[in-house]
Amino acid sequence: QVQLVESGGGKVQPGSSLRLSCTTSGDTKDYYTIGWFRQAPGKEREGVSCISSSDGATYYADSVKGRFTISRDNARNAVYLHMNGLKPEDTAVYYCAATIVDGVLTESEYDYWGQGTQVTVSS
Repeated sequence: QVQLVESGGGKVQPGSSLRLSCTTSGDTKDYYTIGWFRQAPGKEREGVSCISSSDGATYYADSVKGRFTISRDNARNAVYLHMNGLKPEDTAVYYCAATIVDGVLTESEYDYWGQGTQVTVSS
């Protein structure tokens, strides 16, 4: 079992930055790939980014490449999503999730999910 708790969401203006945090706990937490997903109103949940448990490799959706950065601090049991240049279309509930599969950003591969944190980008 792995438990995940997201934090750091909020309402910001376009062009602003936010850092989301995902704190993990439970067994073998260092050996899980952690991913960030988001779900906008009326849309399906989509993968945003993930970080591999084996070599720290990172993956990004095309829509966030160059603006978002994912990082991992195993000593703090945390994964961060640094979001720069936020756009109104980034508005969504952001979820972190864990999988034992290495380096995938496919929702169906993830077994454990947090409750989500709301990010609203609006002027």
